[in-house]
Parts: sequence; C-alpha cells; structure tokens
Amino acid sequence: MLAALMFWGLCPLSFLYGLIMRLRSKLYLAGLKSSYRAAVPVISVGNIAVGGTGKTPMADFLARYLAGRGFCCAIVSRGYGGSYRQDVGKVIAAGGIVSMSPAECGDEPYLLATRNPGLPVYIARQRMLGVQAAERDGAQVILLDDGFQHQAVQRDLDIVLLDAQRPFGNGRILPTGILREPVSALQRADLIVMTRSGSVEGEHPSFDAPVVHSHHQPDSMLRTMQGAVAPESDYAGKSCLAFAGIAKPEDFFQSLRSFGFSHIEEVPLADHQEFSQDVLNHLFRSCLNYDLLITSEKDAVKLELVNFPKPCYKLGVNLVFDDISPLDDLLEEVLVKCR
Repeated sequence: MLAALMFWGLCPLSFLYGLIMRLRSKLYLAGLKSSYRAAVPVISVGNIAVGGTGKTPMADFLARYLAGRGFCCAIVSRGYGGSYRQDVGKVIAAGGIVSMSPAECGDEPYLLATRNPGLPVYIARQRMLGVQAAERDGAQVILLDDGFQHQAVQRDLDIVLLDAQRPFGNGRILPTGILREPVSALQRADLIVMTRSGSVEGEHPSFDAPVVHSHHQPDSMLRTMQGAVAPESDYAGKSCLAFAGIAKPEDFFQSLRSFGFSHIEEVPLADHQEFSQDVLNHLFRSCLNYDLLITSEKDAVKLELVNFPKPCYKLGVNLVFDDISPLDDLLEEVLVKCR
C-alpha cells in the first residue's frame, strides 16, 4: 500500500521531468539553445535508461576499432564518481603510470585509459570544454562517453545502447521508472545497440534506426590486480569470494562459472561502490574461509594498492556483436570526413 502511494505521489514529478526533457530537446532542434560543432567527427555512446547497458565496453570497443584503423582518437567523459572539479582534466596511461587516480577521474575513465595506453581521456563536467581540449591536442575522432542527453555538443554519430532484457523498464520516466528521456527520444539515434541479446528469446522492439545485437563476453583468463595473466593452476578447483560493484553484478557472477571454481560465494555491491575501510574490512573477514577473491575489472581499478589477505584476481569483459556490418557502414561514413 505504501509503495503504491509513493509511486502515484511521484508520478507528477515524472510527468514534469519528461516535459522538461522534451522541451529541452526541441529547443536544441530549433537552434534556440546553442550547441558546439567540433571540427572533427564526434561519436556519442549513450543510453536512455539509468543503470548499466554496456557504455564503457562499447566506448572501449570503438577506441580499439579506431586505433586499429590508424586514427588518433580521444574520449571525453563526465568523470562520474570522481572528485575532479576543474574545467578539464586529462587521463592517460603510459609506461605503466596513469596520470590521474580512479578517485580523481572516476573508475570508468580510469579503466578506459588503462585498457588503451596512450589514448587520452578528458574529464569535463561541460563536455564542450573536453571536446575543445581534445581538438587542440590533435584528436582526429572524439568519443563522447554517456553523451546522448548532452546535446550541447553536436555529434556525427549517435549510438544508443539498450539492455535487451529490459530496454525500457516499466516504460516510465524518472523517478517512477528507469528512463532518462521518453522513448520518442530514440528518434535522434543513428544506431541502436541491443546488449545482452543472447539471453533474450522472442522478438526485440523495432526501431527506425539500424539495430545491432550484442552480448557481454568475459575474458577467457583471469588476471592479477597488477594485470598479469593468472595460470589456471592458481584458481581451478578452488573456492572464491566474488564481489562486484557494478550495475548488474549477477551477470558477473554468472560469468565465473566457467572457470572451474569448487565454490563461489557471491557478494553484490552498489554500482560505483566506494571501498571504504569498513567495506574492505568486511571483505577481509569474509574471504578468510576461501582460497581467493575475484572482482570485476571496473572495481579492480580502485583496489590496486589494497593488500588483501588472500590472492585477489580480476576479470574483464568485452562487447561482442552478432553482425557488426551496420556499425561498420555508419563508422565508414563518419571516418570519411577525417581523410
């Protein structure tokens, strides 16, 4: 009864929030709100729902794709969860040293930098300032991380990710639902990427934009917290305490079942979990009855200096596409502008 009263009480806020987002989008479309046009192509990776849809693996895929084609790429991120408050910060990994800590820049920008050594990741609350900094530094292509709602920067390709298991939740806008914008906002998208498609049976929603289906594929190996590949003898047949502070920790726990552990104790944590001393002490106590610990690559960036009482390993994840040709075609149209 109380939950129902709270839901209906919040409905006017959802209506108002949706109205504001629609009006804001129309103002940009009409040119009544200014937006910055970069001199180089800008590719946005975003979503319309809160929660993890795979934006970081998608940005990582695009960074590797562009580097493989010989393009000088940069990523611009808000730096969610980080303490950096100046106009623009630059995160870059080189020679095993990262220019900012995860606490400063946020765990996702730090992870993107470490997975792509030499690629600059700009932290900017105002994305336009980050884009301008990347341009000055010679970027040929700019990836706008979590940029779908940030229309103050014009983009050449708008990629929107949706979780195939629950693309729109209950169909309602915040705070009574999970949507950041009305579903009609997808009319701005150039490409829809359905993530976690492999576990969904039946038909997917239809869209005006081309659709690519994908799934999250864990790495085939575990790594130490310092990045070295762990030999199978380190973990096969052993018990582990698994913990993850990501949007969908159950997916992470599921992916561990192929590594031959004798037992897995699952500890789900909040997304972007802060590892306070209290949280660490709980993990220290809990792991004593297990042979090892394992966590997600995203959590591991915040734990590199922690001295766990048992060996601790990390597992990364990649985005794998069923048919990448629609994405290839759109990227080719964008990259032609770089030549």
